[in-house]
Amino acid sequence: MATGRLGGELVLAKDGTMTVRGRGPTDRAVDLALRAALGVARSLPYERRVAAMGALTARALGPLAGYRRRAEANLGLIFPDMPAPRRASLARAVCDNLGRTLIENYSGAEFARALPAALHEDAGLETIARARAERRPVIFVTGHFGNHEAPRRVLTGMGYEIGGLYRAMSNGFVNDHYAATMQDVSGPVFAKGRRGLTGFLRHLKSGGMATILFDLHDRGGVEIDFMGRPARTALTAAELALRFDAALVPYFGIRRPDGIGFHIALEAPISQAEPIAMMREATRRLEARMERDPGQWFWVHNRWKQARAA
Repeated sequence: MATGRLGGELVLAKDGTMTVRGRGPTDRAVDLALRAALGVARSLPYERRVAAMGALTARALGPLAGYRRRAEANLGLIFPDMPAPRRASLARAVCDNLGRTLIENYSGAEFARALPAALHEDAGLETIARARAERRPVIFVTGHFGNHEAPRRVLTGMGYEIGGLYRAMSNGFVNDHYAATMQDVSGPVFAKGRRGLTGFLRHLKSGGMATILFDLHDRGGVEIDFMGRPARTALTAAELALRFDAALVPYFGIRRPDGIGFHIALEAPISQAEPIAMMREATRRLEARMERDPGQWFWVHNRWKQARAA
């Protein structure tokens, strides 16, 4: 496939016309609707907008997009004995957290001001301070739990510059402004792919700090048990940590019961070992957070699907 000027992928339609995947009329309509919702939400005072976007996503957008149904299905897969009302309640909480996270990340400086100025758990702080002094790279690993951007913003406020590697959204129009919400926080962010990976490797080689979210299904990954079932997991974070002698440090932004505040946890680094052992430990750290508050993980992800044949 060729790559279009707008960054999407050119595909041949049945009628013989060429379109750009990720930037078609439907993608544009979705983007315009999202921009409108974000615009209305951002006109509200910060705490009201966060609560409103959470409620809207839990009650309308989540069910409409099929998110609540998928979340309930995944919860049923992992917790088959969980009563249906409990699964439904957790699925609503998942959608509420999704909506809150979305508008927080689009709220820039207001989100940063609402975050704590210091860490609540700082077991990894000495490690990253020493790495910065020695110009040794650091790879932070986290999952789609609470708000994964919260720790990066808190550490940025403490003087650290942290980039990231992310998977671009399928809607190219949405991805343009979604990526900007991450780029404007701290260090450079790179979209997963050949070009993005090249920039990401250069960033690490120079002694930079960056974040990788490792809890998405990875077709080329290895099976690691996640919440009791095998899930294809990328070894990228561990492999890069070994390649560049980078510290591998988990962190999490756990949403507080009020829906606005966060508990920021910077955990102890993961010891160097075989990549699969390191990612098993990273998975165990995320599982521990999920077991305490399952409604904060994004159960909408198809985390346990089987890799398709190459």
